[in-house]
Amino acid sequence: MTPPADRSRPVSAAVAALSLGTLLNPLNSSMIAVALVPLQRDFDVDVTTVTWVVTAFYLASAAGQPLMGRLADRFGPRRLFLFGMLVVALACALTPFATSFAAVCLGRVALAIGTAPAFPSAIAMLRSLSSASQVGTPRLLGRIQIANTAGAAVGPVLGGALVTFLGWQAIFWVNVPLAALAFAGVWIAAPRDAERERTPLSRTLIESDIPGILLFIATLTSLLVFLLDLHPQPLWWLLPVAVLAGAGFVWRELRTRTPFLDLRLLAANRRLMTIYLCFAIFNIVYYSAFFGLPQYLQSHGGYSAGIAGLLMFPLAAVTTVVTPFAARMIERVGLRPTLLGGAGALIAGAALLAVGAASTASWVVLLLTAALGVPYAVVSIAMNQALYASARPEDSGVAAGIFQTSRYVGAIIATTLLGLLFSAGTTPGSWLTAVSVASALAVVHLVLLVFSRPRSGGRRDGGGAEAAAG
Repeated sequence: MTPPADRSRPVSAAVAALSLGTLLNPLNSSMIAVALVPLQRDFDVDVTTVTWVVTAFYLASAAGQPLMGRLADRFGPRRLFLFGMLVVALACALTPFATSFAAVCLGRVALAIGTAPAFPSAIAMLRSLSSASQVGTPRLLGRIQIANTAGAAVGPVLGGALVTFLGWQAIFWVNVPLAALAFAGVWIAAPRDAERERTPLSRTLIESDIPGILLFIATLTSLLVFLLDLHPQPLWWLLPVAVLAGAGFVWRELRTRTPFLDLRLLAANRRLMTIYLCFAIFNIVYYSAFFGLPQYLQSHGGYSAGIAGLLMFPLAAVTTVVTPFAARMIERVGLRPTLLGGAGALIAGAALLAVGAASTASWVVLLLTAALGVPYAVVSIAMNQALYASARPEDSGVAAGIFQTSRYVGAIIATTLLGLLFSAGTTPGSWLTAVSVASALAVVHLVLLVFSRPRSGGRRDGGGAEAAAG
């Protein structure tokens, strides 16, 4: 229970600080795109090598989110958030002085690890913040979702300005004051973690299931690297590595008394499993458009990289505007109707992208990207609320971490599909094929939600909405 003294703290300041911390991951995920050419030039590496500065961040984020979520559940979300912001500040203060490209990649890994606790910690603190403020969790989730969207939207613009005037080093330095502000806000305003039993270090290490964590990371990393390098030449040897590590992970988690992931409980929670699957499929559809459309506009439409990026801006802008309304929609009509409505809009938005095969006029592209922003806003906030309502309170951190991993898996699968579909050329025909695949997956997403089983939730905690699909 939140201590009485903490109830008087400014909850809005705490949510703002948590939102600032959560936007650092999407901000750095998108901001690095404009720094690839300067990094390639300064460290004299080829195009393939320089992309590892992106890949390393994705892999560390995908593996780090569930790990940091579990640590937040064990040691307290506030502590882990503060620890993460310290790691971000330290990594971003030192990486600009790197003398090798490998050191830059290590700095990106440290940055990913530092930003990883933010979202799981924010989700874990929502109940106490909602209780203290009497504000429904959909609205609090909406504010965090807006921050995530804003981070991804302003990343290329902010990164372009920083790289142009201050060099690639500035995209690291800018994180230092942002992390410091997030740290200060959470330190001052966020509810303190509940008291936990003091345990010896040896017992803590045993209960943390280090072997399970290492096997989980090995499974996920080998599988994701295989998907990332599927085109043009697959690294087939990674498949048996992933299978063996995965089998070892399952064996370990089913036998140990304190598993990193309680697979039995996870398998029994069908709602949560459906949420992860639906969210991964949703992100395949979204990132197929987010990554595919700029490539198509540049290769077929003849737009420059800068203009193609600007044409994508309505997607993020509309998402930012619509998200607060989507949060209120959950409170008024319920979670399940909102999920189904967003899923239906996702099908329509994906299908509309086929118009791009007939015309790539700027006004057409602007309308298409704006239309896709509506379902992205609605589905994102609804899936976040479904996750929150379906996870056990004591597992909310790790549940949120796996949720974010589902996002990265969806993004990586989308990138792989686009690489295969565009391998023979980015033409109207290949674009129609990509749109058809995305539209079909959007239909699958809706079908899964239709056949799900909702659960009723409380008014303040769930916004009067059904809890989740399952």
